[in-house]
Amino acid sequence: MSLLSVTDLRGGYVAADEIVKGAALHVEDGEIVSLIGPNGAGKSTLLKLIAGLLRPSGGHIHLGDRDIAGLGAPEISGLGLSFVPQERNVFGTMTIAENLEMGSFTDGRHARQRMAELYERFPMLAEKRRAAARTLSGGQRQILAMAIALMNAPKLLLLDEPTAGLSPRAAEELFGTIVALNKTGVAILMVEQNALEALAVSARACVLVQGRVEREGRAAELASDPTVRDLFLGGKAQPMLAGTT
Repeated sequence: MSLLSVTDLRGGYVAADEIVKGAALHVEDGEIVSLIGPNGAGKSTLLKLIAGLLRPSGGHIHLGDRDIAGLGAPEISGLGLSFVPQERNVFGTMTIAENLEMGSFTDGRHARQRMAELYERFPMLAEKRRAAARTLSGGQRQILAMAIALMNAPKLLLLDEPTAGLSPRAAEELFGTIVALNKTGVAILMVEQNALEALAVSARACVLVQGRVEREGRAAELASDPTVRDLFLGGKAQPMLAGTT
C-alpha cells in the first residue's frame, strides 16, 4: 500500500473551473517525488487539494488506508501530512520559537520535545530562536517553514516551490536540506520550478500538463528524456508532451 495514492482527482478554486482534471499519482514510504510541468499546469492546485486547502470536486486521496478527500487541512495535518506553501509560510513578526509553537497546533503535548529535536537538526534556528522571522534570509525562511511543518512529525511533507526566489547557491543548499530531511524517513512530494535540479534529488517524478499527469517514471530517466528537457529548457515540446500517454 502506498503512503499516498491519488486517483482521478479533480478540482480548483471554484466549482465551475476545474484546474486539476483527473490527476493520479502515488508516493511510497521514504520517497522524494517531484511534480513538474509548465506554468499553469495545476501543480500547486494539486498540492492544495491533497492538503485539504481546497475541496476536490471528484476523485480519491488515500493517505495509507484512509481516504482523506474532502477533509479539512487541520484534520489531514493531524493524520501525518504537512504542507509548506510557496508564500506566506512563516509569521514574520513572530520569533522563530513562536513560529515553531504555531506548528504544534494539532498536538501541543509534544511541542517542547519536537522543538528541541528541530533545533538540533537545524542549528541556525536554535541560534536565532529569539529573532523575528522577518530578519531571516530567503533560504533561512524556507528552512523555518519546513521546520514549522515538521512540528507535527509528518510522514509526508508537501513542498510548493521551495526554492522560488532563492539565489542559485541558496537553492542548492536548500536541496541539500531536503535530501537530508528525507534520509530521516520523511517522504516528500515537491513542486519545483528548478525542474532538472529537483529531478536530480528525486527517486521518481510526475509531469503534469493541463491538470493531468501525462508522464511518470524514474527521475533520472525523465531528466534524460529529450522531450522533458526541451520543455524545461525553453524548447517547444509542450504540445507533443501533452499528447503522450
